[in-house]
Amino acid sequence: MSTDRRAWGSLESDVMAALWAADGPLSPAQVQQRLGGDRAYNTVLTILTRLLEKGRVRRRASLGGGRGYEYFPAEDQATAAARRMRAALDGPGDRSAVLRQFTADLEPADAALLRALLQDPDAG
Repeated sequence: MSTDRRAWGSLESDVMAALWAADGPLSPAQVQQRLGGDRAYNTVLTILTRLLEKGRVRRRASLGGGRGYEYFPAEDQATAAARRMRAALDGPGDRSAVLRQFTADLEPADAALLRALLQDPDAG
């Protein structure tokens, strides 16, 4: 994998983190500002467009008028993390080995919470 691809993935994660941390939808300029302003506006807009195409964000017409859009996450952080975990389980390889390794690396408190959730999904 090229370093450009990793950089794009990292920037996508940074954009998602900015959107999740926001109190509401953000314009591309607001996302750019939350990323520290060192990314070009067009780069931020490209990432937002890619995330929209992937279904990870949604957009609405800017409430401030004009032709622009405001972007917001299509799902919360917990749902996105659970989706990634399911994708890892559904991927190639031994499902049992993936679960075994995952649980082996859990902190004791997280293991206890997982046990409780397996017994009662509303626990926790």
